[in-house]
Amino acid sequence: MSKTRFSGSRRQFLVASAAVSGTYLLPGLRNAVWAAGSDAPEKTSVRVGFIPLTDCAPVVMAAVKGFDKKYGISIQPSKEASWAAVRDKLTSGELDAAHALYGMIYGLQLGVAGPQHDMANLMTLNNNGQAISLANQLKEMKVTDGASLKQAVAAKPKGSYTFAHTFPTSTHAMWLYYWLASAGIDPFEDVRTVVVPPPQMVMNMKIGNMSGFCVGEPWNQRAISDNIGFTAVTSQQIWPDHPEKVLGTRAQWVQENPNSARALTAAVLEAARWIDASDENRRETARTIAARAYINTKVETIEGRMLGQYENGLGQKWQDAHAMRFFHDGAVSFPYLSDGMWFLTQLKRWGMLTQHPDYAGVARKINRIDIYQQAATAVGNVALPASEMRSSTLIDGKVWDGTDPAAYAASFAIKR
Repeated sequence: MSKTRFSGSRRQFLVASAAVSGTYLLPGLRNAVWAAGSDAPEKTSVRVGFIPLTDCAPVVMAAVKGFDKKYGISIQPSKEASWAAVRDKLTSGELDAAHALYGMIYGLQLGVAGPQHDMANLMTLNNNGQAISLANQLKEMKVTDGASLKQAVAAKPKGSYTFAHTFPTSTHAMWLYYWLASAGIDPFEDVRTVVVPPPQMVMNMKIGNMSGFCVGEPWNQRAISDNIGFTAVTSQQIWPDHPEKVLGTRAQWVQENPNSARALTAAVLEAARWIDASDENRRETARTIAARAYINTKVETIEGRMLGQYENGLGQKWQDAHAMRFFHDGAVSFPYLSDGMWFLTQLKRWGMLTQHPDYAGVARKINRIDIYQQAATAVGNVALPASEMRSSTLIDGKVWDGTDPAAYAASFAIKR
């Protein structure tokens, strides 16, 4: 489980000052001013892309509940068809920022997820809440977990089974590869993998295009509701309280619009806190994002797992201790360096990087802790961790704490 200590007192990152003529003060800053002399957003209309997934909620609710106006901006949520579309529109500047895959932002920085662009991660949007679903045909074969899947895979020629994820460097690719490998299945030798946009996962499995997929909610629950598949493992079973989506943008956009970046982060951070504040807020969020403009599915398909109420399609039901979280007293939102570094270790493990990168240096460049700290101060009452690193134990028993990333990346029995 993740082990994180939070500071008892709120850190102050701004210098108190007497009133400065022309200075626009963000709510909660009282007499503080930014070093630039004014905190007025450079760009007040901010276009933020999202994919129809439950974890787009902080971006959507920041706009719907008006948290953006509080910080002097107007968030324009833009529904996108695929992660590749998000990537292309983000790097071209058509989108200012996006609900984005952690691995996409890091992959773009290193030029392995598309043409190289310097990127920025402003905050983590959520922990947990993804899953690997398998087709009901496998359930009929008594395949319900990693061990039984390994037996089924071994009984057929290599590549007989196809699994889908959402993007080559996505979190979902990493969860899928990690889980398969922890069961002794080589994701690049023993099975075939393909890329499918999240909203198309269930239909593609229904028509037999794959035997399983890894995707975010609500599409795993939708596979159960439509009697097409079942949940073999949740992502929080792979890594409790793992980082998932981030608020991503280009480094150039932050450089040109530092006040807008801070205002955007503050608005989304406040929305995340609001969602996590009560079950009723989560229900309202589920009702909002279920609409055609956002996820376009039934409210009940979203609501249960948002509340931590899980079923796996195999007759088991439980209240998940590590269900999707958006704030969790600030523990979710902070852009830990070790979180970004973990994705780099997996890109190296699977041969997407041929050399070990400067793990900490890359993470420090992308994860804009400075912007996050300023936004947390603007929001107020947001706890900040005592360290930029955190420790976690994953499904295979390996401990990740960021202290020796090269050794960690090289330590796996199954790698490329």
